Amino acid sequence: MPVAARPAARRRARQVAVQWGARVVRVGADAPVVVQSMTNTDTADAIATAVQVKELALAGSEIVRITVNSPEAAAEVAAIREQLDRMGIDVPLVGDFHYNGHKLLTQFPECARALSKYRINPGNVGKGARREDNFAQMIEVACRHDKPVRIGVNWGSLDQELLARMMDENAQRSAPWTANAVLREALVRSAIENAERAEELGLAGDRICLSAKVSGVQDLIAVYRELARRCDYPLHLGLTEAGMGSKGIVASTAALSVLLQEGIGDTIRVSLTPAPGEPRTREVQVAQEILQTMGLRAFTPMVVACPGCGRTTSTFFQELADKIQTYLREQMPVWRSRHPGVESMSVAVMGCVVNGPGESKHANIGISLPGSGEAPVAPVFIDGERSVTLKGERIAEEFQAIVDGYVRRTYGPAPD
Repeated sequence: MPVAARPAARRRARQVAVQWGARVVRVGADAPVVVQSMTNTDTADAIATAVQVKELALAGSEIVRITVNSPEAAAEVAAIREQLDRMGIDVPLVGDFHYNGHKLLTQFPECARALSKYRINPGNVGKGARREDNFAQMIEVACRHDKPVRIGVNWGSLDQELLARMMDENAQRSAPWTANAVLREALVRSAIENAERAEELGLAGDRICLSAKVSGVQDLIAVYRELARRCDYPLHLGLTEAGMGSKGIVASTAALSVLLQEGIGDTIRVSLTPAPGEPRTREVQVAQEILQTMGLRAFTPMVVACPGCGRTTSTFFQELADKIQTYLREQMPVWRSRHPGVESMSVAVMGCVVNGPGESKHANIGISLPGSGEAPVAPVFIDGERSVTLKGERIAEEFQAIVDGYVRRTYGPAPD
C-alpha cells in the first residue's frame, strides 16, 4: 500500500466572500486557506495604522484586522481605508469589536461601510437582555451593509452566563465532566448557537465564519475537531496568545498543522508577540511557511539547506542560504505579478558532498558547496542536471545571477 503524503481533503464548508472593491477573498469550500494578520497600532492614528496594514499586505496577509475600540478609532477607519486605496492596497479590513461594537457601528456609519467584515465576540456584547439587543444591533448593521461576520469566541472572554449554566448542568451528571471539558464544550456551543442566532436575525449563512480561540495546543485541536463535526461554517484557526519567539512559532505550528492535516481550517493567523523591534510581518511569514511546508499553498520560493556538521566547518553555505532566502522573499512583491508560478520554485544550498548533489538534483536549482577536505568547487544543478561549476570569490553573486536567469527563462513575463 502506498504511503499517504497529502493532507486529508478539506471539510465541506460554506464559502464566505470578503470583499473590498474589485478584490474578493474567498474563505471556505474549495478556496485556498487564507492568511490573516492584525495590526497593533492605535487605530485612532490613521497614518500609522495604514502604514502597518500596507506592510502586512505586502508581506502576504490577505485579510487584515484592525482594533475598533473607541469613538476615536471608529472615526478614523474610513480615513485608513481611503489612505490604503490611494496607496493601491486593496486588502480587505476587518473591524475587531468588543463591548461597544453595537454603538460604534451605528454611530459611525462610515466605519461600518469602510470595513469589509466585522469580528464580534459574543462574550463581550453585554449581559442578559442587553446582550441580546446589542448582538442583534450588530447583526442588523452587517445585514444592512451586506458585510460578513466572524463570530469569534475566546476562552478568556467566554459568555459567563452560558458557562455558569453548563457548569450547573454538569454538576447534575452521574459522571461529571472535567472543568476543562465543560469549558471546551461551552466554546463550541457559544460559537454555533450565536451563528444560528445571527441567521435567525437575517444574516445569511454564507456570511458567517466562526472561531474559538484558546491558548493551549491540545485544547485548540479538540475544540476545532468538534466545531468541524457539528457545523459547516468556515473556521478561522489560531491560538489566541501563541507567545514570543520560538515558543509562539512552535505552538502555532503544532496546533495548526494537526488541524490542517485533517482538512480543518479555512483561514489562519499566527498570533505572535513581536520581540522589541521585530516587524509585525513576522506572523505573516510564519503562517505562509506553515501552509507552504505542508504543501497546501505556495507563497515564495523555498530554500532547502543542510544543518551543517563536522564536514562543513565553513559558515559560507549558511550565509549563502540566508542571503538567497532573503533575496527570494524580497523579490516576491515584483515576481508575483511578473513571473506567475515562481512561488513554487525550490532552491537547495548544501554544505558538502554527502547530500549536496542529491538534494540539488531534487530542487529546481541547487548548489553543493565544498565541505572540509573537498575540492574548492561548487557544482550547480538545474532541473536535476549538472549545469556549471562555480569557484573563486564570487560564488554567491554568480549563483544569484543563475537564479535570476532561471526565473526569467522558466516563469517568463506574465501574459497581457
